[in-house]
Amino acid sequence: MQSRRRGRATALQALFGSLFAPLDQQPNTRQTLEHFIAIGHFTDPKANAFARDLIDGVLGHIEQIDRCIRSSSKNWRLERIAKVELTVLRLAVYEMLHQEDVPLKVAINEGIELSKTFGDPKSGPFINGILDGIAAKQSLSPKEASKNL
Repeated sequence: MQSRRRGRATALQALFGSLFAPLDQQPNTRQTLEHFIAIGHFTDPKANAFARDLIDGVLGHIEQIDRCIRSSSKNWRLERIAKVELTVLRLAVYEMLHQEDVPLKVAINEGIELSKTFGDPKSGPFINGILDGIAAKQSLSPKEASKNL
């Protein structure tokens, strides 16, 4: 599990950095990760493989992920959410929706832990509230959940 936690942190850093690039260059996030792996910055092969999966997954489902975040973040437009917290939310929501081997509670907890490590120490309740809202919708039947997301 430590490799997965490191993989999440690695993916967070790469995705966070991509937020400062023009939209047409954000797919280069994977190249940035590969560069840091090549120079020895990220050395855990399992963590790196998991980070690659997370990055590809988040970027491949970004519109759906952002819709979920918008639907559960009352009075908070995506543009108002701090970039670190937005990146944490995107990672956690991707895991909640698309990583069948990750229980909802684990995805939420890992999101909160990432926000404590990389974000504002007080952002945990904010992250928790949004992810709990999404988890509540996920516990509906698939047909009902798709209407609500």
